[in-house]
Amino acid sequence: MINARQTPIIIIFIFIFVINACGSQAYSKGETLYGEYCETCHNVKIEGGMAQSLMDGIWQFGSEQGYIFRNIKFGITQRGMPGFGDVLSDEEINAIIAYINQKAKNITQTVVLHDTIIQTLDYHIRIETIVDNLEIPWAIDFTDNQTILVTEKPGRLRLIKNGVLQPESVEGIPEVLNEGQGGLMDVTVDPQYSENGWIYLAYSHALPGNDRPVAMTRIIRGRINNNKWVDQQVLFEGDHTFYQTTRHHYGCRIVFDKKGYLYFSVGERGFGQLAQDLSRPNGKIHRIFPDGSIPKDNPFYNQPGALKTVYTYGDRNPQGMAVHPETDKVWITEHGPMGGDELNLVGAGNNYGWPVVTYGINYDGRIISELTKKEGMTLPVFYWRPSIAVCGIDFYRGDLFKRWQNDLILGALKYEEVRILDIEEDRVLHEEIILKNWGRVRDVACGPDGAIYVVLNKPGKVLRMTPVE
Repeated sequence: MINARQTPIIIIFIFIFVINACGSQAYSKGETLYGEYCETCHNVKIEGGMAQSLMDGIWQFGSEQGYIFRNIKFGITQRGMPGFGDVLSDEEINAIIAYINQKAKNITQTVVLHDTIIQTLDYHIRIETIVDNLEIPWAIDFTDNQTILVTEKPGRLRLIKNGVLQPESVEGIPEVLNEGQGGLMDVTVDPQYSENGWIYLAYSHALPGNDRPVAMTRIIRGRINNNKWVDQQVLFEGDHTFYQTTRHHYGCRIVFDKKGYLYFSVGERGFGQLAQDLSRPNGKIHRIFPDGSIPKDNPFYNQPGALKTVYTYGDRNPQGMAVHPETDKVWITEHGPMGGDELNLVGAGNNYGWPVVTYGINYDGRIISELTKKEGMTLPVFYWRPSIAVCGIDFYRGDLFKRWQNDLILGALKYEEVRILDIEEDRVLHEEIILKNWGRVRDVACGPDGAIYVVLNKPGKVLRMTPVE
């Protein structure tokens, strides 16, 4: 039987229980909504990805509750963030903010221990960390068996020699616009590097003289001499009227086929309709010669008003590109919006449909297009829904993993994965996750030693995967 003295204590306990229950429900609701609307750009762990981190306390557009609420509701157009006011109530927006705040408080610095031996269907694999403490590494390539090139997004080109990261970055790399998704991105070594020494870079190039500089994808090549960038040549620089203030969807991958053509990607920079405009570089795969000259058999070379460099169009943001070792066909992966990541086989003059057809919806939940196919537009070979945030790709062509010969290695940012795709006769027959939860995978590559190299931009590491004998 409860006496009078016990009543206030019981009321307090009931009050605390109700508050905790409500807080738990709010947190759960916020977590669900965050996963649905925010996770693709800001990462499952809120540590940032295509958009900035939400756990470091740095709020570029105001840290107070009102500012954050306003930015979610109305968007930040120049950064590519849509407004969610049409699909989220004020209560739901506040639930998301509460979840983010609590999630950030709960995150502590812990050491995550991984097994260095993992098991796949075909192999037991040993994982080694080659280098760490890199700052947002983006791409990797090899000049020889002993030397690795790695780009860091803020604008540094790093050398790893005999497994050791050189303390100084290469001097003289051109200034990049390190904002949003922009920065120093791809690095590719010339197929005839041992003879000519050329190295190719893709980055976000800004024009001076504005409070908010306009920018565009730029492709250059140069050589490294005594750790200095020399002999620079600009291979592609769009007309300056095409430069824009947005800070996302630069594309920025470079590959060579066996015929000696250089292919590079340019994202649509957040303006989907420009991917269908042949007079603009946005949302295209371009083809040139290594010296920047343009092949006369490019599909739109003689079409009035079209850019002569355009090879395909209707692409959204291709951030993976690789050439099949046997067929010499170019393959790309491109980010969809919320869902609709694609694997595409590049063909001269193909229109891949963005934004007329898509398997995804907008980040704010609105429908982009009701169409998933249309006559005259090329369907993807494979697509992912929900999005896995596909990024760097490479075909395996070494001797260590012989069962994976010519299979596609694929990195996924969102779920921190490396996948292997078995491709036969231009079709994906099987897909397997071979690495999970080591960090955000920005690039993958088959090294000259036959090992698989994985670039993690968070944490900034390069991993090496080899089979256990």
